[in-house]
Amino acid sequence: MIAKLRGIIDTIGDDYCIIDVNGVGYLVYASAKTLSRLIKGNQFSLLIETVVREDSISLFGFYDAWEKEWFLTLTKVQGVGAKVCLSILSALTPSQLAQAVSAQDKASFTRASGVGPKLAARLVTELKDKIVTIPTELTTRNDLQATPETKVDAAEETVAYEDAIAGRIDNPMKLDDAISALVNLGYQRLEAYQAVNKANAANPDADVASLIRLALKEFAPKE
Repeated sequence: MIAKLRGIIDTIGDDYCIIDVNGVGYLVYASAKTLSRLIKGNQFSLLIETVVREDSISLFGFYDAWEKEWFLTLTKVQGVGAKVCLSILSALTPSQLAQAVSAQDKASFTRASGVGPKLAARLVTELKDKIVTIPTELTTRNDLQATPETKVDAAEETVAYEDAIAGRIDNPMKLDDAISALVNLGYQRLEAYQAVNKANAANPDADVASLIRLALKEFAPKE
């Protein structure tokens, strides 16, 4: 099974690229966000997931380990195939996916082509208790890219996700109640989630009523 490819980017299509590895061209399907980072004619490495079916063998490429882990996690949801996974990863970054799942924000998933309300509801429900982090045994983004100036520590994104869910661990009902209150006031669920988590991080001992007031301040115009 192919787990990683390093070579010259020969072609970049709408949902795929061709990587020339010592004269052999590998067709690799990838998200729009991964493809946007590639430069035709330059050398890049991509993490690869090989999907074997009765009638085909397909390669799916990922810019970093966290994106690959989300792909593997999403494929475990009923009704979500590899192409739908790429559509979701094209619409949402791993960090945005983590926030959407934690906030139970179905609307964010419907931004992806091929994901309707029913599938979005199933996604947030089945992924609710899953924490997708970068496996330490997988190569980080710093090992994959050709140009040093573009290197970013992939662990930073893991930390961002862990920070996003930290407030839900001790008293998740408190946060859920505050988020629901803001949604009832007309705010979008994801922005309510972000405001409540920010308020909770600064005031971990606040009760629900105080948390709502503090979160509302996040929406007030900044002078």
